[in-house]
Amino acid sequence: MLALLLDPDKLSLESLSQLIPKIKQSPATHIFVGGSSFNGTHLDDLILKLKAEITLPIVLFPGNPSQLSDKADGILFLALLSGRNPDYLIEHQVNAVPIIKKTNLEVISTGYILIESGSETAVQRVSKTQPIDRTNLEYALQTAQAGEFIGNKLVYLEAGSGAKLTVPNEMIQFVSQNISVPLIVGGGIRSIIEIQNTYEAGADLVVIGTAFENDCHFFDA
Repeated sequence: MLALLLDPDKLSLESLSQLIPKIKQSPATHIFVGGSSFNGTHLDDLILKLKAEITLPIVLFPGNPSQLSDKADGILFLALLSGRNPDYLIEHQVNAVPIIKKTNLEVISTGYILIESGSETAVQRVSKTQPIDRTNLEYALQTAQAGEFIGNKLVYLEAGSGAKLTVPNEMIQFVSQNISVPLIVGGGIRSIIEIQNTYEAGADLVVIGTAFENDCHFFDA
């Protein structure tokens, strides 16, 4: 599976109109909507415009409760397991509950694990947490397994938006072979070859964000 991550902070309704034909032509199976921060008021409108023209499931990927919308199909209910900031482990989640309970969103418990990627990413800056060392495969696996034991239905290994380096294939393989829930991998992936390598390493779903934002012809043959 392949998800296109659309950051509402970088999108207007006008720019989305130009992007939609390329989304339709892409091999995407899901649309993720969200980012580390969002100060706009047009999230509902963006999702409604997507749903009017695209049949793919639209899943929220929120950085905080301000990025919730009842117009989407589901939500990755994220816990930043790699960090120790309580706001991103439980506080934002608690604050989101009253909003989510008023919707029909499918709630998908997701263990979110930030992996060091060669530079400070937006996730690291906003959450004020440190990523896991990219060479520490054992600790990345322990963190993923802890999320699985807690009850997470997905594990998400994230290098971060615009990351210099992707999650190492060795880490993807090691984690995927030792957890029993689906594995999502994203961050820093800039080519079709890197997508394929990520699948071959064991990812069940690959996320493309910045590369598609910067080049809407990314998937053109």
